[in-house]
Amino acid sequence: MIKYLIEKEFKQLFRNSFLPKLIFIFPCMIMILMPWAANLEIKNINLNVVDNDRSVVSRHLVDKLGASTYFRLTAFPDTYDEALYGIEAGTADVILEIPRDFEKDWINGKAPRLLVAANAVNGTKGSLGGSYLSAIIGDYTRELKSEMAVRPLAGKPLPRIGISTLNLYNPTLNYKLFMVPALMVMLLTLICGFLPALNVVGEKEAGTIEQINVTPVGKFTFITAKLIPYWLIGFVVLTICFVLAWLLYGILPAGHFFTIYGFALIFLPVVSGFGLVISNHSATLQQAMFVMWFFMLVLILLSGLFTPVHSMPEWAQWITRINPLRYFVEVMRTIYLRGGGFAELLPQLGILSVFAVAANVWAVKSYRKSN
Repeated sequence: MIKYLIEKEFKQLFRNSFLPKLIFIFPCMIMILMPWAANLEIKNINLNVVDNDRSVVSRHLVDKLGASTYFRLTAFPDTYDEALYGIEAGTADVILEIPRDFEKDWINGKAPRLLVAANAVNGTKGSLGGSYLSAIIGDYTRELKSEMAVRPLAGKPLPRIGISTLNLYNPTLNYKLFMVPALMVMLLTLICGFLPALNVVGEKEAGTIEQINVTPVGKFTFITAKLIPYWLIGFVVLTICFVLAWLLYGILPAGHFFTIYGFALIFLPVVSGFGLVISNHSATLQQAMFVMWFFMLVLILLSGLFTPVHSMPEWAQWITRINPLRYFVEVMRTIYLRGGGFAELLPQLGILSVFAVAANVWAVKSYRKSN
């Protein structure tokens, strides 16, 4: 019986000419557009430079900043107060003030101090702009040391500034390597969560589900037959995402694909079961769409896709503990970035298994079958 129900679900799914196209086109659009639109890199930061020294060393520093793709030199005001007007007017994001005797202090072995002031109205842009500027100044400091070490002046010791940076697992700081695995989770959630919910409610409105309700088919068999096609579609979508990530961005997991498929086998019942729960409590297609979209939006925003969980307020971090997307995002990033396996991800595996059982038991119990 379950075989015929599954065949019926596939026939009904592909009878709608729009849904098969959506299943294949939607992942392609998300994988192509989102990694570029959800860009975690910030470039073309407007920089005002107040050069009170006007020496060779300070001019070289300004030239180095101008050559960077991260900064755009917008003005060279004479005073800090004038530069601050640019911040207030919105024409500048960061101010760099070079003090007088900058070159003289450096040659005499003193450590000159530079002032970096960032507009923190846009917190991300301000903090990253200040970090980029500090990194370029540190790099320039090392260049000066290497040049002047060859010709020491009057036996004066040069200031020693040692900065060592090691970026683990993502040495080039490629934000796409951070975003793409999480986008795969979002795609699986949207497709395998929405489609089962809308399918059941659509059958309610059309009245065709009554033909199943009057048969001796049990609720568990009915729910299983409803979900299996969408689980298979989820694996197809995940495979498409793997191929697109490799072709478009050259991203391959440091771990094994089979580990991802194994976790997907647990995660897909979670989102599809949750979608069926929504459909069981919805009377119309419009109601199911609005309720499903509300929950999906909250779950995606609290999954760590765009904002790291540890950067959220403590109360929000507690809410993420009951968010299954958070754990699958952690799984995908761990496998892609660090090459983690099942042994390392056992806590996430256990939690996702609990969610899968709970969601599907709830879906079976909440389905009202009239005999």
